[in-house]
Amino acid sequence: QVQLVPSGGGLVQAGGSLRLSCAASGRTFGRGVMGWFRQAPGREREFVSVINWGDGASYSADSIKGRFTISRDNAKNTMYLQMNSLSPEDTAVYYCAAAPRLSFYGDASRLSTWYEYDNWGPGLQVTVST
Repeated sequence: QVQLVPSGGGLVQAGGSLRLSCAASGRTFGRGVMGWFRQAPGREREFVSVINWGDGASYSADSIKGRFTISRDNAKNTMYLQMNSLSPEDTAVYYCAAAPRLSFYGDASRLSTWYEYDNWGPGLQVTVST
């Protein structure tokens, strides 16, 4: 099991920036991938970005490319999501998740599928105002 503690959500004006953090710990931490998902009211959970904990390789949804950047700090056991040029369409609850048994270099479709991740942190509300 991996324990995940996210932080950094909040309210920001359109065009602004926020950085989300997700501190990880646990017996199986350090393997596999970690990712960010989001869910807006009335919508399904949506993939945002994923990072391979070992080598830092990452993959992101087209909707956020060029605006959001995923990263991790091995020394701090923390994953980040830097979100720039935010728009009201980015308003959602954001979740960090970990999949210690999922290979970044395996079936790519699994990386963006929320039920492939078996460890989840509590959601962070991100609200972007006009």
